[in-house]
Amino acid sequence: MSDFLHIAMLSVHTCPLATLGGKETGGMNVYVRDLARELARRGHRVDVYTRSQDADAPRISNELGPGARVIHIPAGPEHPYNKHLVYDHLPEFVDGVLAQAEADSIQYDVLHSHYWLSGAAARELRRQWGTPIVHMFHTLGKMKNAVARRPKERETPRRIQIETEIVRFADALVAATPVEEEQLVRLYGADPASIRVISPGVDTERFHPIPAAHAKERIGLCEDCCVILFVGRIEPLKGIDNLLRAIAQVVGKRPDLRAGLIVPIIGGDPDRIHEDDEMVRLQELREELGIGDVVTFLGAKDQDTLQYYYSAAEMVVMPSDYESFGMVALEAMACGAPVIASDVGGLSFLVQHGRTGYRIPARDPAALAGKVTRL
Repeated sequence: MSDFLHIAMLSVHTCPLATLGGKETGGMNVYVRDLARELARRGHRVDVYTRSQDADAPRISNELGPGARVIHIPAGPEHPYNKHLVYDHLPEFVDGVLAQAEADSIQYDVLHSHYWLSGAAARELRRQWGTPIVHMFHTLGKMKNAVARRPKERETPRRIQIETEIVRFADALVAATPVEEEQLVRLYGADPASIRVISPGVDTERFHPIPAAHAKERIGLCEDCCVILFVGRIEPLKGIDNLLRAIAQVVGKRPDLRAGLIVPIIGGDPDRIHEDDEMVRLQELREELGIGDVVTFLGAKDQDTLQYYYSAAEMVVMPSDYESFGMVALEAMACGAPVIASDVGGLSFLVQHGRTGYRIPARDPAALAGKVTRL
């Protein structure tokens, strides 16, 4: 048997090549993209299967480099689609993967599934192929439900049920941190022997310190401005409302800071706010708090641009209610930016309090304002 594997990687609901910062794109896209690329660089052959979201896009992309393909499988409407509705199209997705593998005469050595939807698809593929499954959840439905603020933010019973089943049938589970490992055991009854803690890395060729003056010039900011940066999806779970309230407290107590303060919110699409209830809510809150001159919604940015924002920032803020890992924190620290983060999930593991940043209680604007002022 060869030392090199042929790997079928499943990322059903979101493509690793997608622009980051949208409703369904974030750290998982980065993780799948970089893992597939690095496995291929080490001699393995990797096919990443994802649901087609653009009928005009190539069915097979070699953008990740030699040995790694991204294969778009038609399953449901070929446009961005609510991920909870994707479940109903999993049979089409599985049939598409089977057909592609047969057409290519491929026998995979391992299925590596990401997120619960991909885990459900992997189970059906294993029934056909007998291929072992390595699964990574990226987020856990029970943890999201524990911090949900409104009923519509709660995950479905179907997701919870399938996650519980994945814990039972997967041959191995990957947890991003010891915190996630403990959650899998406590909340889902996972066998500790089946779990391996493998923390994601960061591309230091892309994310590294850049002189702040150069970074600010590159993104059109004045050299003496103070940048407090948020990067992430625009959703309630990210706690952006608490950041806005904290900024209002900072400029209320220190009006002398206001003139030079810039708070870029990177993520989402501010030009299509009618499609995003949370963006509407946050923009209304910004005006209500009187910080429209300080806080700017910039929309999504590609990673080559993000490195300049991280290096320009005096601090990066992650006021999340829950993070399974927190890739943004890792990217920010790689660029030399201190991170103020909620003391939750993977952020509790990543951010070394008083050394690489500060950890604060979630949903505590006053505590966040205090640390922002201190930095």
